[in-house]
Amino acid sequence: MPRLELLSEVQRRMLQMFPCMEHDDIPWTPMRKPLSESRLALITSAGLHVKNDKPFVMGGDSSYRVIPQSTNTADILQSHASIGFDHTGIYRDINVTYPVDRLQELVDRGVIGSLGENNYSFMGALRDTSEVVERTGPEVARRLVDEGVEVAFLTPT
Repeated sequence: MPRLELLSEVQRRMLQMFPCMEHDDIPWTPMRKPLSESRLALITSAGLHVKNDKPFVMGGDSSYRVIPQSTNTADILQSHASIGFDHTGIYRDINVTYPVDRLQELVDRGVIGSLGENNYSFMGALRDTSEVVERTGPEVARRLVDEGVEVAFLTPT
């Protein structure tokens, strides 16, 4: 993300006024067993999708995309567009925001028990998150439970 003083006045004001959700409670659940015995899935807000999937639409797309664990990282694209961050690192190594290779290494070393069959991607920089909070987020949570996932690793972008 660029320094605020490097942005135009309009861009700077937009970022300073960007809405941020505040919660009085924390929805975290304590782990029921060690990470080394748990199944983990990755959830990102990087706007990633598999090559043949429908790209995310700018301006409030609160849908999600399923990225099967078996997907080759070369087949994952990013349709998130924002002046708020530099995409260069992600283009060079998707593990910057979607660390599937690093997670597999942790499974191989026994730090993580296993990886879920699917990972999930949302579009970041949403001004209105009500659809994610009320519909698509709970839908992904139900899918994760049905897939036997016990730990969600979140990577915001």
